[in-house]
Amino acid sequence: MATNIVWHQHDVNKETRSQALNQKPRVLWLTGLSGSGKSTISNLLEKKLVEAGKHTYLLDGDNVRHGLCGDLGFSDKDRVENIRRISEVAKLFVDAGVIVLTAFISPFRSDRDYCRNLLGEGEFIEVFIDTPLEVCEQRDPKGLYKKARQGDIKNFTGIDSAYEAPEAAEVHLRYSGQSAEESAEQLFALLTEKGLLD
Repeated sequence: MATNIVWHQHDVNKETRSQALNQKPRVLWLTGLSGSGKSTISNLLEKKLVEAGKHTYLLDGDNVRHGLCGDLGFSDKDRVENIRRISEVAKLFVDAGVIVLTAFISPFRSDRDYCRNLLGEGEFIEVFIDTPLEVCEQRDPKGLYKKARQGDIKNFTGIDSAYEAPEAAEVHLRYSGQSAEESAEQLFALLTEKGLLD
C-alpha cells in the first residue's frame, strides 16, 4: 500500500462538471447471469440516453477484461478484484459528471455494495436483469453454459459458482419473453418514472 500520498483538491469538481453537462452523474449498474441480456440492453439503453441528450459511458464486462482487468481470471478472489477496479473507474466517471452504465455479472452483493458505498447518495442505481437460468442457458450466446456443464469451465456463475441476486435493487427488470429492444424501452421507462434520470 502506497504511503506519503495526499489527496489534492481541485477547483473544477464533480458539481462543476455536472453543471457543465446539465445532468446528475450516476452509475446504472446492470447485474444478472451470463446471457441475461445485460450487454445488449445496456448498449440499447445508452443509445436512448444519448438521444435524450445525456453524456454517458458504457463499461462492459468482456471489454474491460481486454485491458484494465486483463490479468484477472474467474476465481472468487479475481471476481472481487475485477469489480473493485470497475467500481473505482465508475467513480472517476461520476466525478467527471458522466452517467455510467455497467454490464457485469457482479455475482456478489458485497462487491456491488462496495461500489454503492464509494458513491454519493443516489448515485448508484442497481438494475437487476432478472432472466431465469434456463433462459440464459437456452440463449448461451458464447457457448459458456455448455462448456461449464461439461466441466470445461470452472467457477461459472449459476452452475458451480453462486450468484447472489439483489435483494432491493432500485430497478428490477423481469424477463417475460420480451425482446432486448422491448427490455431497453421498459428499463428506460422505469428509470424515467422513478426519477432516476433527472
